[in-house]
Amino acid sequence: MPWYAWLIIALALGSILGSLLLLRDSARKLPLTEEQLKRIHERNAEMDAKEAQDR
Repeated sequence: MPWYAWLIIALALGSILGSLLLLRDSARKLPLTEEQLKRIHERNAEMDAKEAQDR
């Protein structure tokens, strides 16, 4: 394979890796209130019970 093909492959992989690292660094947690967290946990428990019942 010629050298410029390797260069294009390296640039593509570097671009993909750089984008993923940038996305990871820019991700932040959602500030949820205690009430919202409580509702989420209750909903998850209900869904788990429903899935267990359906089996």
